[in-house]
Amino acid sequence: MTSQRPPSYVRLAMRNMVRKGGKSLLHFTLTALGLMGVLVGLAYLTH
Repeated sequence: MTSQRPPSYVRLAMRNMVRKGGKSLLHFTLTALGLMGVLVGLAYLTH
């Protein structure tokens, strides 16, 4: 097989996360906490 598929975005993201290490993990954690905060805030406001 001479023609290769481009690597999937998930694979690229995993490789990038492994290479960057802690910074990427920190960003993921901040994003997750922010999303949870928005959801909890909306649930509280619409309660």
